[in-house]
Amino acid sequence: PARFDVTLERRLPNVLSVGALDMVNFGPIDSVPPQFTNRNLHVHNATVTLMRTTAEENVACAQWIARKLNAHPDAPFTMLLPEGGVSELDKPGNAFHDPEADRALFGELERAVAQGTRRRIVRYRHHINDPAFAQAIVEEFRKAMY
Repeated sequence: PARFDVTLERRLPNVLSVGALDMVNFGPIDSVPPQFTNRNLHVHNATVTLMRTTAEENVACAQWIARKLNAHPDAPFTMLLPEGGVSELDKPGNAFHDPEADRALFGELERAVAQGTRRRIVRYRHHINDPAFAQAIVEEFRKAMY
């Protein structure tokens, strides 16, 4: 719940993204609550089962992020959105690839987060694990720091 509160409160520049917001993490497969057993599940290993988030859940995540950012209207940030996918499982052909759910997340962030000159949301066509996306993160960090 306190994620990135200190940097926002102190108005330190933030460079943000949305890595792994396509999944909910459970323990072993038998730990998945019954109401989720019919969902898109991926058994990562014996102790980790992942569940793909829906478009509606992604909107709720975006609204939570927006409340955090909007509570600090003077805090500068750049949020980079990887249109090619937000996790390794969210690549075309992989278990969690769901462009509609990703678009719901991105669209709600753009709608709900107060933006301005020093508060930007920028879409990139790359996947989050693409070296070009990593380079964009570094470039935004350099801009924020210098």
